[in-house]
Amino acid sequence: MPAIVVLGAQWGDEGKGKATDLLGDQVDYVVKYNGGNNAGHTIVVAGEKYALHLLPSGVLSPGVTPIIGNGVVVDLGVLFQEIDAINARGVDTSRLLVSANAHVITAYHTTIDKVGERFLGDAKIGTTGRGIGPAYADKMSRIGVRAQDLFDEKILRQKVEGALEQKNQLLVKAYNRKAMSVDAVVEELLGYADRLRPMVADTSLLLAEALDAGKVVLLEGGQATMLDVDHGTYPFVTSSNPTAGGACTGSGIPPTRISRVAAIVKAYTTRVGEGPFPTELLDADGERLRAQGAEFGTTTGRPRRCGWYDAVIARYAARINGVTDFVLTKLDVLTGFEKIPVCVGYRVGEKTYDEMPMTQTEFHHALPVYEELPGWDEDISAARSLEDLPKNARSYIEAIEAMTSVPMSIIGVGPGRDESIVVRSLV
Repeated sequence: MPAIVVLGAQWGDEGKGKATDLLGDQVDYVVKYNGGNNAGHTIVVAGEKYALHLLPSGVLSPGVTPIIGNGVVVDLGVLFQEIDAINARGVDTSRLLVSANAHVITAYHTTIDKVGERFLGDAKIGTTGRGIGPAYADKMSRIGVRAQDLFDEKILRQKVEGALEQKNQLLVKAYNRKAMSVDAVVEELLGYADRLRPMVADTSLLLAEALDAGKVVLLEGGQATMLDVDHGTYPFVTSSNPTAGGACTGSGIPPTRISRVAAIVKAYTTRVGEGPFPTELLDADGERLRAQGAEFGTTTGRPRRCGWYDAVIARYAARINGVTDFVLTKLDVLTGFEKIPVCVGYRVGEKTYDEMPMTQTEFHHALPVYEELPGWDEDISAARSLEDLPKNARSYIEAIEAMTSVPMSIIGVGPGRDESIVVRSLV
C-alpha cells in the first residue's frame, strides 16, 4: 500500500490533528515526521478534548501504531509528561515507537533558545522557546544527541562535552549567563534511558516492511507549508521541513511510496508569531474570527493573528507539496458574516501577483486583492453532505476550490470528530 501525507497548507493550526484522527481507523501507522513540542493538535473525541504536542494524533485511535520519526526533535521530559497525562485518561500508548535517529532536545537547547530570543529584541523570530531551533542547529552542525545515544553513556558524554564546549562560551561571554554542567545534562538524559529503550526502533525499516505488507501509513506534518525553513516566509519560519519533501526525509520513506498528499486549509487564515501576513485583520472582524474560532495556540496559549482566506497561499501550497486533496476546516466559524472576502491576488506597488512574490521584501509589502462572496446565517454543524449546506456555503467551497484546481475532499463543520463532510475518502 502507498503512504499518505497530511500537512498544513498555511501557517499552521489548520486542524491537521482532526484530519489525521478522522482517518485513524483506516490507517495502521501514523508518523510524525518533523518539528517538536513547538506545535500542537487539539482533537475532540466523544466530547473529550485532547491537546497533543509531541505525540502523533494516531495515538488516540485503537490499533494504530504511532511513530515519532527521525525528523523530529524530542524533549523527553515533555514526551513522558504527555504520555502520563493521556494514560491517566485511559488512552493506551503502549504501541508508541521512537526512531533511533531522532534527535533529543537537551537543557542547553531550551536555555539558549530563550536567552537568544530575548537578545534579538525587536528582531526576534517569535520562537516558542522550547529548544527546537538550537536542537536542529546542532543536528546540522553534527554535534547533536540522538535517541540511540542514551544507551551508550560514553558516546553521550562525548557529545554533550563537545556541544557544551561551544555553548558555554556563548552563554557566559555573550549572554552573561552561568556555564552549564556536563554532568547535570548527562545525568538528566540517562534518567530517561530505561523508559525510552523499549520504544526506540529502526522505524524506517519497520515502515518499509509495513508498506510491503499492505499496511496504510499516514505521515503527519507539524507546523505548515508557510513555516517551512526552505519554502516558508523565511526567517519567520520553523527549523524543519513540514512540506511533503520533509515527509520523506523525516520518516525514511521514499517519495515513490507516497500516493496522496492531503493539505489542510482553514476556511480563513491564522498565524502565530512574527512575520508578514497579507490578509491579517486588525479590526472587529479579526476579533470575531478569533473568538468564534477559539484561535489560541494549543502549545503556547498565544492569541492567533486572524485574517481572510488567502487563495495565493493555497495555490502555492498545492504547487510546493503536489497536493492531491484539500481538507477544508472550520467552515462553521464563518457562519454569520454577511460578506466574506477572499484574497485572490496581491498588489505590490504598481505590480499585481496571482502567485507568491519571489522576494521577502515584496511579500512583506504585499496588499491583498479581495473578491467578496456572500455569507450565510444557518448553523452548519449538523451537515454531513454538501447538500445539507446552505447555498452560499456551498458556493464558498466551490469558489475557493476553483482558485486552486484541487478538490476539497473533506469539509470540517465543527470541532468534533464526526462533524465533517467526507466528499472523497483519502484512503
